Amino acid sequence: MNQNKLLIIAGVLLLVVLGIRSSLYIVTETEKAIVIQLGQVVRSDDEPGLQWKIPIIQKVIFFDSRILTLDAAPQRYLTKEKKSLVVDSFVKWRIRDTLKYYLTVGGRELQARALLQQWVNSGLRDQFGSRALRDVISGQRQEIMDRVRESTDKSAREQGIEVIDVRLQRVDLPLAVSQSVYQRMEAERTRIAKDLRARGAEAAEKITAEAERKSDILKAEAYRDAEKIRGSGDAKATSTYAGAYKKNPEFYRFYRSLSAYNKSFNSKNDILIIDPSSEFFKYLKKSRPK
Repeated sequence: MNQNKLLIIAGVLLLVVLGIRSSLYIVTETEKAIVIQLGQVVRSDDEPGLQWKIPIIQKVIFFDSRILTLDAAPQRYLTKEKKSLVVDSFVKWRIRDTLKYYLTVGGRELQARALLQQWVNSGLRDQFGSRALRDVISGQRQEIMDRVRESTDKSAREQGIEVIDVRLQRVDLPLAVSQSVYQRMEAERTRIAKDLRARGAEAAEKITAEAERKSDILKAEAYRDAEKIRGSGDAKATSTYAGAYKKNPEFYRFYRSLSAYNKSFNSKNDILIIDPSSEFFKYLKKSRPK
């Protein structure tokens, strides 16, 4: 009898423990939870911490409340002038309203991601289609991202989702078009380089010709000045010689004869064939002064 009582008490305690355990649940900081009773949502605003529910009748569904990333595959979009672009984008999102999120998409993350991708693609298609290729690539990417985020967030809030950010990771031309553009760019840069080299060579020729012209002018002017100085010196020397000659013509003739002797008999091997009675030996014959 005592053994049966112990078994009954142990069973009751076990049921109580299981009941308490199944009545409590924990909501962490990174989670949102809703409580469903017989297919109806009875609570969706639980704060993080220990919570309770009615065992068996109620059940809890947890959702990730952190910021999630949707990194979609690159898509093609057409610009205003029908130019094709390959765009790689990603979306940062999170659950904003747990109840609405559960009622609209059934709390299924895959369905939420599919809807987000659809909204983002639609927004990018509209934004790229209203802009020229130059504007998309050069200076309006931030505006495009802001516009797409706003439109996507507006649609997502109806599903209990908040879109935090939309980013364009890469905007490229298709491979075949890119190669054609690169080839044109390369040809254009080659043409510009050749033009610059030709202009440089022309400028170098002009500089060289100008330098040579100035050099010739400087040399001519220097030669002219040198000839003037030389002529002036020769004239002055001639004038000096003439003045000296006029003062003592005999001495001058004597001095010139001595210079002639010195140059004529400069070496022992010199041979001079001349008439001894010529004027050349005048001062050798008459060596005595008057």
